[in-house]
Amino acid sequence: MAYQEKTLFSFVVVGVLLLCWGVIVVQSGIGVNWGTISLHKMSPVTVVDLLKENKIQKVKLFDADADVMKGLMGSGLEVMVGIPNDMLAILGSSTSAADLWVSQNVSRYMVKGGVDIKYVAVGNEPFLTSYAGQYQSYVVPAMTNLQQSLAKANLARNVKLVVPCNADAYESSLPSQGAFRPELTSIITQMVSLLNANGSPFVVNIYPFLSLYGNSDFPQDYAFFEGTTHAVTDGPNVYYNAFDGNLDTLIAALAKIGYGQMPIVIGEVGWPTDGAFGANLTAARVFNQGLVNHVLSNKGTPLRPGIPPMDVYLFSLLDEGAKSVLPGNFERHWGIFSFDGQSKYPLNLGNGLLKNAKDVGYLPYRWCIANPLKDLAEVTNHVKLACTYADCTTLNYGGSCNGIGAKGNISYAFNSYYQLQKQNPRSCDFDGLGMVTFLNPSIGECRFLVGVSDYASSSGFTSQNSWISLLSIILWNVWLFLM
Repeated sequence: MAYQEKTLFSFVVVGVLLLCWGVIVVQSGIGVNWGTISLHKMSPVTVVDLLKENKIQKVKLFDADADVMKGLMGSGLEVMVGIPNDMLAILGSSTSAADLWVSQNVSRYMVKGGVDIKYVAVGNEPFLTSYAGQYQSYVVPAMTNLQQSLAKANLARNVKLVVPCNADAYESSLPSQGAFRPELTSIITQMVSLLNANGSPFVVNIYPFLSLYGNSDFPQDYAFFEGTTHAVTDGPNVYYNAFDGNLDTLIAALAKIGYGQMPIVIGEVGWPTDGAFGANLTAARVFNQGLVNHVLSNKGTPLRPGIPPMDVYLFSLLDEGAKSVLPGNFERHWGIFSFDGQSKYPLNLGNGLLKNAKDVGYLPYRWCIANPLKDLAEVTNHVKLACTYADCTTLNYGGSCNGIGAKGNISYAFNSYYQLQKQNPRSCDFDGLGMVTFLNPSIGECRFLVGVSDYASSSGFTSQNSWISLLSIILWNVWLFLM
């Protein structure tokens, strides 16, 4: 057969295969989750600039915060906005509420020079086992009403509804035996039918770290992409990492309800850098780089060879110091960047190593520490107070600041509270046990932070009292240095 004939034949075969699969094979896109449950927030414009500087074209939100959406205007970034679970009931029971939500959170931004909203996430992990069925009955009604609202606004062709699901929605001892939890099968079948009818993918969140964290018998090397001595054999297929095994379990579960070729997007996947044993910079770098390399290689999985997920959203862009630590202290440390947009470790998402945020509005470079000349015997309640409001999770077992000693712990707590209070001089008093210093007290990987501000005026001194306070601090530090 001539070369041209072979080429044409190959294209025809590939086209037939693609039609059979019901999906289009394209290069997977690497996006990020942008959560905003933070104690120190950079301005949305600074964050958007960070995304663009790193050529990250896809971003997933957990709501449709007006300030964030305003920052995304004209950015050209592809956006997934989110609807909180506690809104599902009203959206499912009222078409007017669904119309209003679409009008206020989608239509108003889908204008020339606006926001490129591609997906609306209906809830976030609404079938999570720990919710005990609290939200699951609202999902399909909310989707139905919202789909009608998008159609009324002439947006249904461009904006797709999705439902991010936790991987605990399905279960199996082997990937090929994957099935949705029995109590969810009917609801998820209805949901997937709606997704399929409207050209939407199935969105799933996969966390090998949580499998390792929650099970002491889980093979550590199986959580990564570097090869394993604990490969899982499933008939003719062999799995060398937890990500592929989990993804194929979902694919098998979808096949059991008649949607085996459903496109899949990974809504959340990542590795934390602090707050637990195994959560550190090295592990996070190895996992995330391995994941990116694996996805961009287009290898796919044993059940879908050559077909990787449509998109993969890393969790997450930034650390979120105000998140609940009920699941674990690591919850506040998932970012590939720290709260102020500084890359934590070398990571290449396909466009070169990460670049730091520019023009971050830092507060002045000063810190609050324990006064070395004071008796700290009565400091306990002050530390408890500081850590009640500020984030001290790095001080706990497995944290990067766990080994800096008692005085270091006190200083870390004091400084965290001081920065949270925008360096108000009174917030470093602690009944005379604290003092302000211009010498960075960070130790090794234990970073004593400096807060950020959205307002340039707050990063300088604007009153006579501020100058007097600054002079006092300088003189005190000089005196201590000369002691």
